Amino acid sequence: MTPIKTLDSRLRGNDKRCLITSAKLGGMLSIRNLCKSYAGPRPRTVLNGIDLTLAPGDYVAVMGESGVGKSTLLNLVAGLDRADSGSIMLDDNELTTLDDDALTAVRRVAMGFVFQAFHVLPYLTVAQNVALPLSLIGADAASTARRVDGMLAAVGLADRGASMPRELSGGELQRVAIARALAHGPRIVLADEPTGNLDPDTAAHVLALLRDQAKAKRAAGILVTHSQAAAKTADRVLLLTPEGLRDLGPA
Repeated sequence: MTPIKTLDSRLRGNDKRCLITSAKLGGMLSIRNLCKSYAGPRPRTVLNGIDLTLAPGDYVAVMGESGVGKSTLLNLVAGLDRADSGSIMLDDNELTTLDDDALTAVRRVAMGFVFQAFHVLPYLTVAQNVALPLSLIGADAASTARRVDGMLAAVGLADRGASMPRELSGGELQRVAIARALAHGPRIVLADEPTGNLDPDTAAHVLALLRDQAKAKRAAGILVTHSQAAAKTADRVLLLTPEGLRDLGPA
């Protein structure tokens, strides 16, 4: 378990922030009655009464039609957007009450992200990309080197640390993204259509790798996908509809 208080000294001066920065996170995620709507000329409710509980090591797939709110759910869990109402608890910490600085600290320490578009920085080497989350939490050089080497080996890229992203295939770039997402030992892994740009064979390999590495780190994982094949790599499948989140059972 990671003590957040050691990772962002800027957050120590505010009592509300200290609640989260002094906590040790085990990785239990509990979402209760989460609601989100958007105003405008055509106001619409995107999420309505969402409930979800994930223990460390749980790995679920969230499916649903386009526009139903799958990515919005990930953004709310990550603190990148604000819910209208409801609760998001990480262990005993209520994330919806934290300010932006505290949420940034939580993301740095407790969350890893894998996106469809990779978001690998083109001007950094593979190893430097994987090291980014470690540098954000102030890990020392020796520890960073060990973790980067370990993660690159785990995703089958032990010999590509000095390579530039332009020298890698799409599948290799997504493996870099997985290594980066898990290098700092996050408690929650959020993956948004991580294989949407890959061919089926490469996608299958990347999905298995993401699942296996998340479970090896005892991270709870939420995989958002349109793909039935991708959903089958999860422990169970959830269907998001305008009425809420329905558990379809084991994948």
